[in-house]
Amino acid sequence: MEKKDKIPHINLDYFEDLTGNIKNGEKGNVDEVGNRIKQLREERGISIEALSDLTGFEISRLKDIENGREKPQLGTVMKLSKALDAAVGHLVSGKGNKLYSITRKNQRKPISRSSSKTGSQNAYSYMSLAPEVQGRHMEALIVQLEKMDDKEISIHSGEEFIFVLDGVVNLTIGKDTYDIEPGDSAYYLSTTPHFITAKTDKATILAVLYK
Repeated sequence: MEKKDKIPHINLDYFEDLTGNIKNGEKGNVDEVGNRIKQLREERGISIEALSDLTGFEISRLKDIENGREKPQLGTVMKLSKALDAAVGHLVSGKGNKLYSITRKNQRKPISRSSSKTGSQNAYSYMSLAPEVQGRHMEALIVQLEKMDDKEISIHSGEEFIFVLDGVVNLTIGKDTYDIEPGDSAYYLSTTPHFITAKTDKATILAVLYK
């Protein structure tokens, strides 16, 4: 286990320019993840009871997600995407209709926010970097992490890569915990129990998810 008591004060223009502002970009389908989950579930002819059996999530929680009362974290969305036999990007940022995507810094699309399981804390805000690509199996996101007290461990199929752009990130992988600083990265199989949060008040990462 690695512990770091001293948080470095890093202020590099390179990372600041790369990160930009999570609120930038055109208005997108913010917080429509629950609607997409409900629509896809109904298109597949899957009852909410069956989805509960497939995922292990309580029916009441699934209803909260579909109705927008709970804003699910990425691990939850990835588990739901597998149960619904859909690409995670379909649920996170919608279907694309292009063969490729060039996304300028001021064109990043705010797509969703998530909260802790109890809904008492904001957890993440996401901006999609390539929502237009059709049939994609990866989802590239700029994610702003909030410092969280509620620790919700994620275990699901897929793979994840994160690269810290700003702030200090606290990453738990299995029984180990690491402080990840700007310029550091981590790659792990999502089947390994994991949890990520900001160690500073806020942190920003590039996250690439593969289902």
